Amino acid sequence: MPHTDKTIGAFFEDQVQRLPDHEFIVYPDRDLRFTFSQFDQRVNQLAKGLLAIGIGKGDHVGIWATNVPDWTTFMFATAKIGAVLVTINTHYRSFELEYLVRQADLKALVLIDGFRDHDYLKTVNELIPELGSCQRGRLQSKKFPSLENIIFIGQEKHRGMYNTRELMLLGDQYDDTELNAIKSSLDPHDVINMQYTSGTTGFPKGVMLSHYNILNNGYYIGERQKFTEADRLCLPVPLFHCFGCVLGVMAALTHGTTLVPLEIFDPLLTLAAVQKEKCTAIYGVPTMFIAELDHPMFDMFDLSSLRTGIMAGSPCPKETMRQVMGKMHCRDITIAYGLTEASPVITQTRTDDSIDHRVGTVGMALPEIEVKIIDPETGATLAPNQRGELCCRGYNIMKGYYNLPEQTAEAIDTEDWLHSGDQAEMDEDGYYRITGRIKDMIIRGGENIYPREVEEFLYTMDGVLDVQVVGIPDERYGEVVGAFIIRKEGSDLSEEDVIDFTRTRIAPYKKPKHVFFIDAFPLTASGKTQKYKLREIATEQLGIKVDLFKDETSDKPDSEKPSVTIHADLCKACGLCIVHCPKNILSVSDKINELGYPATIVTGDGCIGCANCYLVCPEPGAVTVVRP
Repeated sequence: MPHTDKTIGAFFEDQVQRLPDHEFIVYPDRDLRFTFSQFDQRVNQLAKGLLAIGIGKGDHVGIWATNVPDWTTFMFATAKIGAVLVTINTHYRSFELEYLVRQADLKALVLIDGFRDHDYLKTVNELIPELGSCQRGRLQSKKFPSLENIIFIGQEKHRGMYNTRELMLLGDQYDDTELNAIKSSLDPHDVINMQYTSGTTGFPKGVMLSHYNILNNGYYIGERQKFTEADRLCLPVPLFHCFGCVLGVMAALTHGTTLVPLEIFDPLLTLAAVQKEKCTAIYGVPTMFIAELDHPMFDMFDLSSLRTGIMAGSPCPKETMRQVMGKMHCRDITIAYGLTEASPVITQTRTDDSIDHRVGTVGMALPEIEVKIIDPETGATLAPNQRGELCCRGYNIMKGYYNLPEQTAEAIDTEDWLHSGDQAEMDEDGYYRITGRIKDMIIRGGENIYPREVEEFLYTMDGVLDVQVVGIPDERYGEVVGAFIIRKEGSDLSEEDVIDFTRTRIAPYKKPKHVFFIDAFPLTASGKTQKYKLREIATEQLGIKVDLFKDETSDKPDSEKPSVTIHADLCKACGLCIVHCPKNILSVSDKINELGYPATIVTGDGCIGCANCYLVCPEPGAVTVVRP
């Protein structure tokens, strides 16, 4: 049986009783500290404030924010009143936000003022013009009929919105009776968290996760790292992602471990946090660790307190693993694999696994989770070292996709096996390797794009009668988005119109690079669009030919030096090229991707044209080597 059948709130309150004066959350750059008892008081106050404005059991509360201190307060407050916390990617633009608010039936939206160059307040006021004339808590939006409240995290006042200070004051005046009644009515199998993912296919879906799902998954994740209340976890990964809110918060909660979050990733602040708080564990993707190791001030910090952590998100270079274990003292660092629909971790290495296992595999199945590899055509279970689709079954499987029963049935079969869509194999010892993808998608520079999502967006444009989106080969990105459009009668829609329409309404990597206008789509006998023929049309019209090396030097003198280009929009910054460069001219940049991680590699002078970087790069088109 899984570790616990308690709700998150009940489990947390048990920890409060056991460790009242033990630090639970620390923000070192703000010198903000909460013991379990202090944090519980703040959570209860906010929970009652939410009840006071009409938010209760089963209501959906979206949170659109970086790792600000009250992110976790809202996480636990909603859990205590049975509201569902819907996490929102901080890089979403208006189109994605509009879709999520409507599809998730949000009753409240919690937000900060913005992130980097994106003004959240402006976006929300454009989507909900009624905010400018409504009273707080009395929002009536034509576009979002379920949405009643907008809550600003901070002290500032904004028209039509509550702020957290006001909710805390309301909570102060609210009786404990209703809160206690709701807490006692909750069931551990109630949905408590929703995270949007593209799932197996198509438009983003709300993955419904329960107390039981994420609390138990967090426990076993912490067990693989041998967490105790003596540990302190440096958490620079985003809380809107499972890496932050489950691998981080739930693993810490279940073991009494202290959380040391960073609002956004910064290598210097991360190193400083580890030293100041004597962190024993640290999380990140390989590029985050590389950025820390390569920072010019690295040697100034004492990291000897570190012991363990998780490295996940992309292939881990063996040399990076060795440096993390040696120079950063993380001798017990682990690797984890999963997907949101699995709460999310399915497999994880152990602290005493060999370096080869921690670099070459994603570990063994967590306790109480069944894993098998099947033939995707026949469904037959495959023997060790045979490649097929990874499936899992257990306490960790999502409750389903919100309001999408057919898609849920496609992902979870009649025997309760979740089909991951990932190609994998298992060795004789039970260690798993992820070898590719089975799902049909466009992969542009390592970013997954589901054609249906872009098609639905383009359907909202005046002049579009029908549209099909396909992946078109691209030398720089591997694939780019191509849109084939049938115009409405009388429409003079142009390619420039389409590009302008997408410019600020959808995430940049999803925008069509090529637009084609067509009178009819090629169809099968049964009337289905033949997308492969559309790709052939695009390839022929564009004259596309992708070569191994882009020859940009044919008209230059022989004395021209070799060079390497890392394409930022494609690069996932896994760090393999850095490790394999014999001239040490590659390093991690400070560019951050949509998940809050280092996004790319930068180059220096001295390339010899060996193309090692090209050969080891797992992202098609991310590296161009020019050799005279």
